[in-house]
Amino acid sequence: MDEKTDRADIAWPLVVSKDHKAPSVFRPEALLREARRQKGLPLVAVPEICVLDPDGDVVRHIKRKGNGRTHEGWACYHTELLAFDLDDVGEVGIVGCAVGAPFAVLVAEQLFASGCRLIVSVTSAGQITPIGPTPYFILIDRAVRDEGTSHHYLPPATFAEAPDSVLLTDAERELLGLTGISVHRGPTWTTDAPYRETEAAIASARDLGALAVEMEAAALYAFANAARRSVICFAHVTNAMAQTEGDFEKGEADGTTATLAVVAAATRAWSASRRRRDFG
Repeated sequence: MDEKTDRADIAWPLVVSKDHKAPSVFRPEALLREARRQKGLPLVAVPEICVLDPDGDVVRHIKRKGNGRTHEGWACYHTELLAFDLDDVGEVGIVGCAVGAPFAVLVAEQLFASGCRLIVSVTSAGQITPIGPTPYFILIDRAVRDEGTSHHYLPPATFAEAPDSVLLTDAERELLGLTGISVHRGPTWTTDAPYRETEAAIASARDLGALAVEMEAAALYAFANAARRSVICFAHVTNAMAQTEGDFEKGEADGTTATLAVVAAATRAWSASRRRRDFG
């Protein structure tokens, strides 16, 4: 092997030599245009509010209940968008099983290019710092950037911050009104490699204040900050990384009842925040 190509300091850069303000040549709008052409799909906007459901539990629940309908204009090559009616909110779109930072951001880019105005992501997560019996939710206010995708959107930093602190505070206030659902606010650790959560890595994340580990939030927040989009991320802490038997229990209906209540609360906060901004 050529000695020069094996030197880390001149290898293809992950976090250096990037112009984060430069526009991308490849745009989601262009991909969606060609997908619609190939699939013969109409140009129909997706719902303003969309949910990312990496585990797919909510999507499966909606399908079992027969409450969802395939969105006729969703032109993504990789996913299906279901539309359903959420109590006190109205029509909501949901994409299941977009697991991991690159996939979640790919879908998020396409959702916003298709008419979405708010994404709520609810992903299962492993407990890093015990703050109560599982399951519970964390309203993520920042996430450790231990993945690759965020570095394509923002310059290097330890954390990706939630893009709208006022919205986060509004959501926190709304979530306090939920009965029987435990929600905490704080940071998480986003990793690309769940099966490389070593003792040293966990200790480092805990030292940074991380309450849980998940796979999407840092990238979604980096994208949202760079693109000026509204994204709220939740970690549904359901496990302690399977260190004991009986882990990964999510609650009623695989956690979907609580998850939908959390999504509805976050959406109400966003709607109220938008009304204040629109009407001063």
